[in-house]
Amino acid sequence: MSSEPFIDVRMKGFRERSAVADILRLIDMRTAPLGAERVPSVNAAGRVLAENIVSPVDVPGFARAAMDGFAVRAADNAPLRVVGTALPGQPFAGTLQPGCAVRIMTGAPIPAGADAIVRAEQATELNGEVRFEPEAIPGKHIVRVGEDVAKGSEVLAPGRRLRPQDLGLLAAIGVASVGVLKQPRVAILVTGDELLSPGSVPSGTRIVDSNSPMLAALIARDGGIVLGIRYVADRFEAVREAIRTANADVILVSGGSSVGQEDHAPRAVAELGELAVHGIAMKPGAPAGVGFLRDPDRVAFLLPGNPVSCLCAYDLFAGRAVRLLGGRSGEMPYRTVLLPLAAPLASAVGRVDYVRVRIVDGRVEPIAAGASNLGSTVAADGFVLVPAERETLPAGEPVEVHLYDADPH
Repeated sequence: MSSEPFIDVRMKGFRERSAVADILRLIDMRTAPLGAERVPSVNAAGRVLAENIVSPVDVPGFARAAMDGFAVRAADNAPLRVVGTALPGQPFAGTLQPGCAVRIMTGAPIPAGADAIVRAEQATELNGEVRFEPEAIPGKHIVRVGEDVAKGSEVLAPGRRLRPQDLGLLAAIGVASVGVLKQPRVAILVTGDELLSPGSVPSGTRIVDSNSPMLAALIARDGGIVLGIRYVADRFEAVREAIRTANADVILVSGGSSVGQEDHAPRAVAELGELAVHGIAMKPGAPAGVGFLRDPDRVAFLLPGNPVSCLCAYDLFAGRAVRLLGGRSGEMPYRTVLLPLAAPLASAVGRVDYVRVRIVDGRVEPIAAGASNLGSTVAADGFVLVPAERETLPAGEPVEVHLYDADPH
């Protein structure tokens, strides 16, 4: 990784490759959460909170019944005369007198003078009187003022990714809008004159673009907003202009990043800013790159055209930036399990290997497939990242499997 003059690797190959760990550190150093914006609380699910939420009210703001039954004075002995009914939003008027009870429904205000609720299942009402066993207990089945949320208490802290129940609580305390971090805007540029748009049928030597729908789904998963998908001709001027005019926080260039004569993206990024990384010590995904553009400041990721390489490079690098810009954890959003290898797993010292695997009878079986075989990721339960310092992992060694179908966040 350096800011040295651009080195054209087309038809020559990479002189050196950057370490995965170094690139992760670079992304962490040069990406920070975006600014905040206010949104209606009801639309804030999944957004990252940018402010401290303090309740302006007690919840509940009045003592209310936690059960259907009868509001009574605990000191009174049954039978008691039933003198009225309290319903949610329709309180009993007046004060409960000794020897009396009020029929009450869950959520209704506790009548003045009452200090206990007798559950309907414990009571028998007949001829205007109610009898019950056992005796009423003071405070029983009554929700106190502020029992759920006390006025002035902190209910949600900055940095929290809002869950559905959080939105319910915001509604309960009367907070109509919240400050949340902006979602990263992501542009997808797809290069390759041989590509047809998704929904097409492969024909002759033309193949269908499978990267853009995959990337769009990954971006949505990571909290970003896809601004659009643009197909770019395999010409330097077209690629450069598409990158220059992409009005986004993150630009993903699919294809055009390797050593072929039509791989123009690295030079375009270098001319428009800084090509900080090109060529990574990993398999698949070695031709990936990272750049930082000027006027305005944006981050660009060169993602290989081979679908598995594209997936790998997105999850490790581009997705990390999207997640960090939106205030989320940069780590990949996969649940992991530690399981033993069913067979030895060969790798090469000095590079990180992204190995697709199946889990069979509690053991991890590697799937041997090339970087263009997207079906291998569909058949896989997940993947294993073999550290750069390891050459061969023996059978029986526990490995960390990142599960494709499990999101822990």
